[in-house]
Amino acid sequence: MAQASLDALVEALRRLPGVGVKSAQRMAFHLLQHDREGAQRIALALQSAVAHVRHCERCHTFTETPVCAICLDGNRDVRQLCVVETPADQAAIERTGSYRGLYFVLMGRLSPLDGIGAGDIGAQQLLERAGDGHTEEVIVATNFTAEGEATAHVLAEALKARGLRVTRLARGVPIGSELEYVDLGTIAHALVDRR
Repeated sequence: MAQASLDALVEALRRLPGVGVKSAQRMAFHLLQHDREGAQRIALALQSAVAHVRHCERCHTFTETPVCAICLDGNRDVRQLCVVETPADQAAIERTGSYRGLYFVLMGRLSPLDGIGAGDIGAQQLLERAGDGHTEEVIVATNFTAEGEATAHVLAEALKARGLRVTRLARGVPIGSELEYVDLGTIAHALVDRR
């Protein structure tokens, strides 16, 4: 029985992104051998999160209330709507402290090979939200992957067709880097997007 429970724990930990069998085994052994209290805290936190965390009715990020704190914040600029792929992307933008508008979280990106289309990422809800009469600019902040670029293109075309101003996050050379070590694609985009 103990082996079945240990195997179940390892398999559960493997569901985390980037965690393979060996990493999952290390985590399981560490928790069971050195930090059973930590294992209990993780289990309780997971149970609580699964029971209480839901999607915001307005922006789709994670929240414990029907509408998240950002959407309810009267100091946010309702004229700007930033579209991101995940709540993690939203959190990264929030940590910069440089954006004070509202968000729409797609909870994914277009991926035709995986069968993920516009309906699967809430494109219609985004169009409705952006057409609320307050939004003047939609900032498409999807990732710079092939899927993220395709998602940005499809969404930008649909938003522009509704008469909205659409901008995209700039790409460029990272601060503190030396050009000889930056990949050629980044340098090319930085030249095209120069200001």
